[in-house]
Amino acid sequence: MVHNLHDDMMLEEGMAPHVIVVDDDPRLRRLLQRYLSEHGFRISVAANAAEARQALGGIQPDAMVLDVTMPGENGLELTRALRDTGQEFPILLLTARGEPADRITGLEAGADDYLGKPFEPRELLLRLKAHLRRLAPAPAADNLRIIRLGDLEFDPMRALLSGPEGNIHLTGGEAALLSVLARRPNEVFTREEIAKALDMAEIGERAVDVQVTRLRRRIEPDPREPRFLHTIRGRGYVLKPGIQ
Repeated sequence: MVHNLHDDMMLEEGMAPHVIVVDDDPRLRRLLQRYLSEHGFRISVAANAAEARQALGGIQPDAMVLDVTMPGENGLELTRALRDTGQEFPILLLTARGEPADRITGLEAGADDYLGKPFEPRELLLRLKAHLRRLAPAPAADNLRIIRLGDLEFDPMRALLSGPEGNIHLTGGEAALLSVLARRPNEVFTREEIAKALDMAEIGERAVDVQVTRLRRRIEPDPREPRFLHTIRGRGYVLKPGIQ
């Protein structure tokens, strides 16, 4: 479960978001633990995937900062495993490889963001806040209505997708994308608009396509023949709700 946090409430006492930092570099672990703690986060640290799994047995974090190039089970493998078991909290990958192709690989594995080393701790802080803010319920003034997608329902106020058998796990990126599209159902969003809304502009439009592919696996009876999330050739994507 991911806590719902408004940006202006995140750092109040008793509501500090809990982040797991997983990296085999002890110096970086200490730096991030100190820096993020100073900015109001609760921090757990792990030196590898095995320690991260052990930590997850006792806590449910709000986000994870995860190194890709760790010995043993690497960050990509751990990300896939967490997503396969229904863990939907935002995962931000850290890597010395910052090429767009590497970032796409991370997104395909189920990560929500990608930060190349070396990086400024403040950038990491801002990215974490952005992901947690997107998971906060929409203000009541938005008056967003529930979207029907066949047997599924999406509540934009809570970023919650549910079906006949209960709630359906969405990663932070999937929930953010569906929330963006649900704001203007039946209207086309360009890839550029979506990338900007998801803070993916620097990765490129290919990152949007990856997120769309992942979301279709959640909401479409047959992702190869989309009924609800359509590609408009040369323009972008459109969400067409209904009970088809």
